Amino acid sequence: MLDESLLDTPEGLAEADRRGLLRGAAEAGARVRTAVRHAAEAGIGDLKPDGRPRAVLIAGPGAAPTHTADFIGALAGVGSPVVRLAPAGVAPAAGALRWELPGWAGSVDLLLITTPDGTEPSLSLLVDQAYRRGCSVVAVAPARTPLAESVAGAHGLFVPMATAPYDQDEPLAASSSGVFWALLTPLLALLDRIGLLSAPPDELEKVADRLDRIAERCGPAIATYSNPAKTLAAELADALPVVWTEGTPAGPAGHRFAAALAELAGRPALVAELPEALAAHSALLAGPLAASADPDAFFRDRVEEAPALHARVVLLRDRPISGGLTAAPAARDLALSHDTPISELEPEEGGELETLAELIAVTDFAAVYLALASRA
Repeated sequence: MLDESLLDTPEGLAEADRRGLLRGAAEAGARVRTAVRHAAEAGIGDLKPDGRPRAVLIAGPGAAPTHTADFIGALAGVGSPVVRLAPAGVAPAAGALRWELPGWAGSVDLLLITTPDGTEPSLSLLVDQAYRRGCSVVAVAPARTPLAESVAGAHGLFVPMATAPYDQDEPLAASSSGVFWALLTPLLALLDRIGLLSAPPDELEKVADRLDRIAERCGPAIATYSNPAKTLAAELADALPVVWTEGTPAGPAGHRFAAALAELAGRPALVAELPEALAAHSALLAGPLAASADPDAFFRDRVEEAPALHARVVLLRDRPISGGLTAAPAARDLALSHDTPISELEPEEGGELETLAELIAVTDFAAVYLALASRA
């Protein structure tokens, strides 16, 4: 059960947050600025690319490369395919994971490696394999790690990950906001330089500013009634989140939100993109998970009996273009026709990267609040 009183007790939240998740979310803007500086110092701005790569390959442990591939793929469009190299292995430990380049990878492809660790032996082997194939290699990882040495030996480009002193105190959560932005930002700067997407320095500064504003709106000192992240966390108590997305930035943000709910709060979630979500989840909303499916809920003993799990739609959408097509009205109608409550997040106006950052930041904070208040 969710302890809603804890949400409005900053001291209690700080005590429950042993992994520094709130601090990581609040410092996302600062991580972006530090990562931009590291990218510049690594020489990304001095690169003289010959053209776009045929394909972009992304490798690394945990959720970070998956989310990175999702976002880069959404932002890059059809310019170059973005492929995540999934690892094999018997356990998710650094020494047990194995990566391999696909057979077609060669000198016209770009390999990106992202990891908050840098000690994975197989990533160093992957760098050697890419070097032998002629692939260009760029890695973002902590400085002075075996991976950094391997990239230097393969004449690749290494960008030190933007870290904080407390990162070594506890194991980093794969869905941590700080980890995500520290790994993604240098790659955005790189791909802007080679013309795969648009992320110039002034846009990245706007992203950092937007993350700072969201941190102010969603911080632990802000009361639930005026805090969109706390409000969403409270609404998802005892609910199965059914995340529907609309718009280019919203799709990857929805998948990231579901992953954060699972890793941080131990909550399952379903994700689909509009308008296909209306057909994919119609039967689900009409079934036993619908609020109307439990007519005795009003009379249930709230102390002795655990509340039944019911679906709640979370609609994440980019601000639609004036006059553009949108499935949001149909989504609301479907949810309400089955007595299913709906929560909506729509970012303020801004560029594609800014709206992406806002959706990520609010849902990251919400997942953290749900995790902390559920474990109290």
